[in-house]
Amino acid sequence: MSIARIIGFILQAYVIILIAAALLSWVRPAYDSPIRKIQQVLAAITEPVLAPIRRILPTARVGGVGFDFSIMIVVLVIELILIPLVLG
Repeated sequence: MSIARIIGFILQAYVIILIAAALLSWVRPAYDSPIRKIQQVLAAITEPVLAPIRRILPTARVGGVGFDFSIMIVVLVIELILIPLVLG
């Protein structure tokens, strides 16, 4: 297995983790729930990448709702990195 394929696999797995973290962020589980533990693990994996982007790009407010675009930006950057790996 080539290095490019390994990097591509890791980046694709990270995108799945980002999506799972985004979906689970909508859930407000009880304090001792297994879902809360999963959320904490996903946050530990994703926050080191998302936090710097959130500092640069604050949450957009539309009406009374805030939209966090940091996950979309990271996914877009990963996809831009994956394109040459897949095509090359």
